[in-house]
Amino acid sequence: MKVGFVGLGSIGKPMALRLAAADGIDLTVYDVAPEPVAALVAAGATAAPGVEALGADVVCVMVRDDDQVREVARAVGPGPVLVVHSTVAPGTPAELAAEGLTVLDAPVSGGPMGAAEGSLAIMVGGSGDALDVARPALDALGSKVVHAGPLGAGTRMKLARNLVHFVAFTAVTEAQRLAEAAGLDLEALGEVVRHTDRVTGGPGAIMYRDTTAQLDPGDFWYGVFDHVRALGEKDLAFAIALADELGADVPLAREALPRLGKGLGV
Repeated sequence: MKVGFVGLGSIGKPMALRLAAADGIDLTVYDVAPEPVAALVAAGATAAPGVEALGADVVCVMVRDDDQVREVARAVGPGPVLVVHSTVAPGTPAELAAEGLTVLDAPVSGGPMGAAEGSLAIMVGGSGDALDVARPALDALGSKVVHAGPLGAGTRMKLARNLVHFVAFTAVTEAQRLAEAAGLDLEALGEVVRHTDRVTGGPGAIMYRDTTAQLDPGDFWYGVFDHVRALGEKDLAFAIALADELGADVPLAREALPRLGKGLGV
């Protein structure tokens, strides 16, 4: 199987190295920077002089933004399955498909470490036929490949996933302000958070329902989430009271307190 890869940055390079090491894949790469291209050639890939010379059945794209994705896509042209791993605007995959290209939007989650280990989660939008063509490459890149739905669904799933990521990061900065105001060791707090998230699964630990509707009291999950609600409301109330005492700014906690139960469905 002939695979092209464009964009050998901090995530793209280790992804391409996984493809270079995979059985049954003939990899050709392109990047404007010579150093990562040289590293891929040393790993067994072929360097293309330009995107239009990739000569591949499947072209994976991991470039910086929508404009670069469009530039690469138009240079590739119709024929290959274009697999867009970059996180783009929700409408961009359909825009490319309207130009006659066969497109899968397939953003990834797991960062450089997941890329190096081949343990990425890959969220794919597009036709089943196109996914079948690209499947050997995707299986070499990730340990969880999810067909999210039609074209654009992979991007929408990635944006929902990253909403969790970056709202949680903002909540972490809020917790750090509270901890600092309380005279606590922020590095020790970080160790506790990372430790317990490895045990509990972090925010994803509550993501087992197939709907956001309110729960019937007879539903199995009602008792589970009502317990979470009770604990969460208690601890949020205590944290907000401590923040008021110390003069720490915790707007997300104040927003979360009245919204937690409704969001959990109880």
